[in-house]
Amino acid sequence: MKRITVFCGSSFGTDDVYKSQAKLLGKKLAEHQIELVYGGANVGLMGAVADGVLENGGKAIGVLPNFLKSKEIAHECLTDLILVETMHERKTKMNELCDGVIALPGGFGTLEEFFEMLTWAQLGLHKKPIAILNTAGFYDSLITFIQTMVDKGFLKEVNRDMILVSDDIDELIAMMKNYVAPDVAKWINKERV
Repeated sequence: MKRITVFCGSSFGTDDVYKSQAKLLGKKLAEHQIELVYGGANVGLMGAVADGVLENGGKAIGVLPNFLKSKEIAHECLTDLILVETMHERKTKMNELCDGVIALPGGFGTLEEFFEMLTWAQLGLHKKPIAILNTAGFYDSLITFIQTMVDKGFLKEVNRDMILVSDDIDELIAMMKNYVAPDVAKWINKERV
């Protein structure tokens, strides 16, 4: 695994553990010689994970829409900063550059990015591991809701199981390195979910 895309908040949230875990994730990526691909900003958890990588000799590649760069939030010390025109181009470029995805705590943007990559995997457009670093149980309610989707017949268990979850960074990286995508595409089987 050469590069991991990290989706996360542009703020720090209400608990210092979110920032410390984001920075630790950056450090661990550098230790594993895994390059970071992320949104390119210097604010919030985005800045913390990039700083964690860079302060430990790793490489961080930012992908930032031009309209956000003009607001002066671009991280100035990145290995590379790729400028794009739209948010969709940003996600596409981040997907092209990475071998897997980790979601940290965040808001609507984080969830939208995470679920688009997950949906692409469900449709068989890629076979990359998609993971959640569940810092301080941040994603517990979402994980419960995803199980409700299975229980109510809107999601197959095999697709639920595509989401790798841990609150331990080393365990999560190991899970991603050992991930094997399911050999089931959503639209191939005519059965109900």
